[in-house]
Amino acid sequence: MDTDVNNIRSNPVDRAKLSFKRVSAADRQADLILRPPSTYLKDSLYNLSRNPLGMIGAAVIIFMIIFAVLGPMVLPYEFDRPDYDSTYQSSSTEHWMGTDILGRDMTVRIAHGARASLLVGFTASLLSITVGVFYGAISGYMGGKTDLLMMRVVEIFSSVPSIMYIILLAQIFPQGGLNIIVVVIGLTTWMSTARVVRGDILSLKTREFVLAARVSNVSNFKIITRHMIPNCIGPIIVSLTFNVPGAIFTEATLRYLGVASAVTPSWGSLVNDSLGTLHNYPYLLLFPALFLSVTMLAFTLFSDALLKALDPKKR
Repeated sequence: MDTDVNNIRSNPVDRAKLSFKRVSAADRQADLILRPPSTYLKDSLYNLSRNPLGMIGAAVIIFMIIFAVLGPMVLPYEFDRPDYDSTYQSSSTEHWMGTDILGRDMTVRIAHGARASLLVGFTASLLSITVGVFYGAISGYMGGKTDLLMMRVVEIFSSVPSIMYIILLAQIFPQGGLNIIVVVIGLTTWMSTARVVRGDILSLKTREFVLAARVSNVSNFKIITRHMIPNCIGPIIVSLTFNVPGAIFTEATLRYLGVASAVTPSWGSLVNDSLGTLHNYPYLLLFPALFLSVTMLAFTLFSDALLKALDPKKR
């Protein structure tokens, strides 16, 4: 027996065999370094949550939406009911943001203005994104002369500032209210989205899954809507969030210039109404301008954070 042990110790191969021992499954699992399972959406939300400025912007946007939805319901005033005994009152416990020339509560009017401005911003942006996405996707997928012609049309429309189209169409339909404002803004701000989507489609059209769909005799419409546009969802969402503040500002500009009219007040119309009393009653301009500026800044911060979260190259 001692002779066998001495022979094993003198042989390096046998000595190596003696150094191994059976390891349990739990011990093998403890030595593994694994990343928790995740998805692109989870990673994007995680990166977005780690951006403090983006979270501040998101919190402000949520607050403005809640204020626009619940404010007119909770506040005990009507936005269009005058009270001539309460004209030009400054901020107080009864009227948080004062009253205007007709004694109307400014808080409830700013809440209704938030509802109108945000509604125009989101709806016009959705319309703009819809037109731009399909136009850019068709242009990039078809290529050739079709792409050349469609991009020349975009360049022609882009050569004239959008505000000129907006003012022209608003003058043609002066009594359209918020509906015509939404349509006008949506149909005159889609060019940048079309360019972005076209660029992504050009890079996707040579991928294997698109070639496989073509070989399988899938129609071009299904290839664009089911395979290519969903792969551009990141830039589309970013374009949507960037377009919202632009639409809000455009609507405010139109109402400020008096080009478009509507019964419901917006932040732009409240700013316009307060110009005549700026020196004596500056709070009439301060509050709607502050809400407008903070909302646009919040959307800009959130859009920038969302762009960094969805695009790894921007991190």
